[in-house]
Amino acid sequence: MVESVPPPAREIASGYALTGAAIELGALLWEGRCLPEAPIRIPLSMLNRHGLVAGATGTGKTKTLQLIAEQLSANGVPVFLADIKGDVSGISAPGQPGERVGERAAQVGQEWEARGFPAEFYGLGGIGPGIPVRATVTGFGPVLLSKVLGLNPTQEQSLGLIFHYADAKGLELVDLKDLRAVVAFLTSPEGRAELKDIGGLSAATAGVILRSVTAFEQQGAGGFFGEPEFDTSELLRTAPDGSGLVSVLELAAVQGKPQLFSTFLMWLLADLFHELPEAGDLAKPKLVFFLDEAHLLFTGASKAFLEAITQTVRLIRSKGVGVFFVTQTPKDVPSDVLAQLGNRVQHALRAFTPEDAKALKATVRTFPNSAYDLEEVLTGLGTGEAVITVLSESGAPTPVAATRLRAPQSLMGPVDAAALDAAVRESPLYERYARAVDRESAFEKLAAKAERAEPEQEKAPEPKARGGDRDDGSLVEQVVGSGVFRSLARSVGTQIGREITRSLFGTARRRR
Repeated sequence: MVESVPPPAREIASGYALTGAAIELGALLWEGRCLPEAPIRIPLSMLNRHGLVAGATGTGKTKTLQLIAEQLSANGVPVFLADIKGDVSGISAPGQPGERVGERAAQVGQEWEARGFPAEFYGLGGIGPGIPVRATVTGFGPVLLSKVLGLNPTQEQSLGLIFHYADAKGLELVDLKDLRAVVAFLTSPEGRAELKDIGGLSAATAGVILRSVTAFEQQGAGGFFGEPEFDTSELLRTAPDGSGLVSVLELAAVQGKPQLFSTFLMWLLADLFHELPEAGDLAKPKLVFFLDEAHLLFTGASKAFLEAITQTVRLIRSKGVGVFFVTQTPKDVPSDVLAQLGNRVQHALRAFTPEDAKALKATVRTFPNSAYDLEEVLTGLGTGEAVITVLSESGAPTPVAATRLRAPQSLMGPVDAAALDAAVRESPLYERYARAVDRESAFEKLAAKAERAEPEQEKAPEPKARGGDRDDGSLVEQVVGSGVFRSLARSVGTQIGREITRSLFGTARRRR
């Protein structure tokens, strides 16, 4: 350790003296001085232990996630960014040198060089710029769909029954009209008869579900459900030069629908969890998520949904995936989730009101013992400064360190619309996902079934055999001739080689 570092600061800095690959965050702050000889780092191998980037508006949270994402990409780790405000697209373009950037680089001992990073841009269902990201209703699953529709527990259970029936009968729920068709069928006389052995669907509950689906569709959600369904393994790609690909989901156009995009983000996470094999401890993560405005994930969430999020965050670490929540205060994140976040970057907090003061004290209590007066430090941090504690290479928490952060190398702001559009159209994924496909699914199958049933209803019913006249052969014939059996046979015929399994969230990936 350099002798110019004061002894108390030297002890803090020793906790960040790493031997392996690491993400450089900045330089230690001690008694008003920035100490470039005392760098603050996160071990690359610990970035699947999840993290939190928090702080008041305007304190530099977005630049921090950009700084970490750049270095992950440079180390060959793919990154996913949820760009809710529309200001992260600049990661694909070199930054602009200037006096403030040069001054910051000199303060923290950074050799700054403008650089852009390989990026793909996505948009939900084609709203806004980006390659359209779609999910089928079946793939989305009943749990997440219940959250976004605002259903109560009883209605959620009924929706799960609808999905179960559709899965069993080969009625593919691709888009919202498929879901409406199955709900309508299950409330018809024929449909009610098929559900009697596994529980019914009341007309009142079906009406609530249909109204919620219609309202959801009127909000523009129709484009989010359909095919081709996005393959989440696309997020794990690297560029030809070995850099990790930065996948930016552009959400500015749907800012007014927080439940929609937050639920959709959790679908991506749940689908990855469902698909990835166990990986154990790796030298670097397979993928790191950054979920900006993370409080939107949890606002109004049901207990079951929160439990599923907590379990997914806890378990997906072993799949080699890290998740960083970016929000204003730690209290925005449920305590069970917060307990899983080993890496903490806390920007400044303000204490203008009694509620602010209470939040400040609660934040201080979430940190380990510190050599700082954290209440004083957290209210005095400037833009681009933070209090940091991460997991060391041994997995133990590092000492709390007030830090002046490095400057991102890429553009700190959005790229212009023309450049963004060009990047989208030049992507090798554009042709694969740009055009929606409407194939035969539940809506078409049920419509065809209704058409076939009309001429059959006109025929006179055949006399039924008396109980005493039955034999084994006639019983088999009755079973084989039943509507339920024929429907099941058609289902098996169209589902050979196909398996539907559901994850913690009830999401499904169909395998051929």
